[in-house]
Amino acid sequence: MKLPLLTLVMTLSAGTEIAAQDVGLVELTIAAPHHDQDMQMAVMFPAAGQRQTMFAENAVFYGTAVVENAKPVPGQHPVVLLSHGWGGNYARMAWLSAGLVSHGAIVVAVNHPGSTTLDLDFDTAFNHWTRAQDMSAALDHALQDPVFAPLIDTSRIYATGFSYGGWTALSLAGVQGNRDGFFDYCEAAGAGSQFCAKLTAEGVDVTAIDQEKYEASYKDPRVSAVAAIDPGLTWDLARKDVRDVTASLLLIGLGDGAGRLNATDTSALGSNFEALVPQASVMTIAPAMHFTALGLCKPAGEAILIEEQDDPVCTDPGGTDRAQVLDMIIDSLAAHFDLN
Repeated sequence: MKLPLLTLVMTLSAGTEIAAQDVGLVELTIAAPHHDQDMQMAVMFPAAGQRQTMFAENAVFYGTAVVENAKPVPGQHPVVLLSHGWGGNYARMAWLSAGLVSHGAIVVAVNHPGSTTLDLDFDTAFNHWTRAQDMSAALDHALQDPVFAPLIDTSRIYATGFSYGGWTALSLAGVQGNRDGFFDYCEAAGAGSQFCAKLTAEGVDVTAIDQEKYEASYKDPRVSAVAAIDPGLTWDLARKDVRDVTASLLLIGLGDGAGRLNATDTSALGSNFEALVPQASVMTIAPAMHFTALGLCKPAGEAILIEEQDDPVCTDPGGTDRAQVLDMIIDSLAAHFDLN
């Protein structure tokens, strides 16, 4: 049953409250035949170890503590598949991986070929179905891995993602795309959308995208619950596009009113995707903005990005407590997936 729309206004300051659970990290490269190239994959897991190191830290963002040469905690653990956003990478979402590990989950993430950092190919990046295939392939690998396979509770496999990755998670739940929908949105948005303007500048041709593949189902029946954080590509969908969905859904929106990114707004003011899935739980967190979900920025992060004329990913709306927003996302996903 769909929960009432919940707007959470931040009034208190809180740090990221990750439980005292060591986080192990294994990075590897696996075959991805559907890309004709290999793919980077990461597994974060409940671990035991002694020496910690920082992962994914740079001048703009704080990193995430992981244990070197960690040994997994014995027992059966749920698995959460995690998909990053357009041009992102799994390291940037390590805060979420570690947060879910703190609740007892094993998190499996990939760097999606063609739509990841330093590998953004506008000719293929909108072949969104390859991203769902990436996640299914990574799950296949984990289920065959001699270390992780015995630790995985195959009855508790879930998926989440942010932005384009939110769509990937929805794809794994069985939501089907409308090839022309997002591009119709871009035509209507015009110069009002920087992202759409970039696509136009890059000469992205919607008619060159395989419509049959774009609109097919990429449901992975092993996935029983999905949480999509500010998902993209939900415009102009119809009831037929969600008829294959049986997984329980959580939709998390960041920001409200003028602070909500229109391209990823699933409410009645945006794509109205929420009306197609009345069974979904819906949460809106405000004040916040789309890029709040990229992790904690260092004090100098905002100024560095301004100087480099980069995207303002550290510039939150007034009153936003980013640490608290991230904690709420972690807690909401843990509750939806019924983690510890």
